[in-house]
Amino acid sequence: MSRKPSCVVTDLSLGLGVLAQSSPSLIELYNQAVRAAESGAPVLLLGEPGTGRSTLARQMHAASKRSEGPLVEVDAAAIPASLFESEFFGHAVGAFTGAERAAEGRAGKADGGSLLLDHVEEIPLAVQAKLLRLLSEGRYVPLGGRERAADVRFFAIGSSELPSRVREGAFREDLFYRLEVVTLMIPPLRDRLQDLKPLVGFFLADLAERFGVLEPALSDQAWRWMSKYSWPGNLREVRNVLERELVLEREARELNPKPPSSALEEPKSLLEMEREQIQRALAFTRGHQGRAAEILGISRKALWEKRRRHDLP
Repeated sequence: MSRKPSCVVTDLSLGLGVLAQSSPSLIELYNQAVRAAESGAPVLLLGEPGTGRSTLARQMHAASKRSEGPLVEVDAAAIPASLFESEFFGHAVGAFTGAERAAEGRAGKADGGSLLLDHVEEIPLAVQAKLLRLLSEGRYVPLGGRERAADVRFFAIGSSELPSRVREGAFREDLFYRLEVVTLMIPPLRDRLQDLKPLVGFFLADLAERFGVLEPALSDQAWRWMSKYSWPGNLREVRNVLERELVLEREARELNPKPPSSALEEPKSLLEMEREQIQRALAFTRGHQGRAAEILGISRKALWEKRRRHDLP
C-alpha cells in the first residue's frame, strides 16, 4: 500500500486537487499553487509547452478569491507585435487608421478578475513598460484614450528560457521581477515518468466521459513503449495519443496505440553506427579501401584499424 504524502491538497473541490491526484510527484507544487491562489500575488509559471501550465493557471484562478470575476487569456505569440498594444489595452475612436469604433481591450475586460498571459516572453519590448505600470499601479492608457484603472491579477506563462531573455535584454528586468513574486516551475513528463500511469488513467476517464463510452484499459504492449518514451510533447502528447486511439476504436475495451517512429527503437551506440557506416562504405565501393576511406573522411590506416576493431573482413 502506498503511503500518502505528508503534505496534500485536501480541498478536492478546487480542480487543483484533481490535478494533484493525476500527478503525485507534483503534490508539493500543487500545494504551493493553492497557497499562491489564495494570496492574490502575481504568478509566473515556467516550463515546456504541454506540461499543463495553462491548466494550472486556470485552476488557480478558480481557487482564488477572484473566481467569480472574469479570466481573460492573452496569447502573446498569436497577436502580431504591431497590434498587441491595441488588442491588450484597447483604443479610442480615431486612435489609428481604421479605428472607427472604440475597443475596450483585454486589460479592461479583466477588471475584477485575472489576466492569463501565455508566451509572456513574446510580449513586444515597447509595450512592456505599459504592462509594468498596469501590474504595479493598476492603471493604463488605451491608445488615443484617457487613463483608466483596472483591478487585475496576473498569471504569466513562459518558457524556462525566460530568465535568459532577461539577461539578453529582450525582456524587461523590472517586469520580470514583478511577475515572479511566485514562480512555479513545472518539470517535463520525461523527468517524472512515475506520473504516467495516473495521468493515463485521468485522461482515459475524462475522454470516456466526453465520448460517452465505457472507460477502456490500455494494453500491456502500449504500456511498454509508453513507459520508455521521452514524451517531447508532454501531457498534451499523452492526451492526443489516447484521444486519437479512442476516436478510431470507440467500442474497444482495450486500447493499443502505436508508438511514434521516434519511440520504435532504442538509439544505437556510436560503435554500432560506426560499424554500419564502414560496412556501407565498403559495399558502396565494392571493397576499394582508398575510396571507402575517402567517403568516410578518414585515412586508409584509420580505416584498417577500425575494421580490425570491429572484426570486419
